Amino acid sequence: MARTAVAYSNFVPNGSVADSSLTAVALNPGTGNGHTIAKAVPELTVLRVAVGATGGNITVKAGQTPPALAAGQGDLVVNVTANTISWIGPFESGRFLQNDGSMLVDVAAAVVPGTITALKVPRNT
Repeated sequence: MARTAVAYSNFVPNGSVADSSLTAVALNPGTGNGHTIAKAVPELTVLRVAVGATGGNITVKAGQTPPALAAGQGDLVVNVTANTISWIGPFESGRFLQNDGSMLVDVAAAVVPGTITALKVPRNT
């Protein structure tokens, strides 16, 4: 299977965002499947992961050199708990940016069903 694209939802500076207005995507499990965030800005990216009855690992893949000069630090693996919403990030470009400008996120099969949302935090107002 191919990776599933996750489009950014934007936080609103000096405002609020309704949870129902976020662009959530169903979790796509399996190594090499997972998700891609195109034109990623890791330092401004926060992932919202909502999982159902079973927890498991969410893996933000290390980037490629270049541009990710710190990719040697490896993947970031976060264990998410069942029936919760987890917030992961922000991230470092120097560790997680792929050479096509994307970020890659893998999901353990046990975590499904659930959703993932990529939120972009505004730098200023």
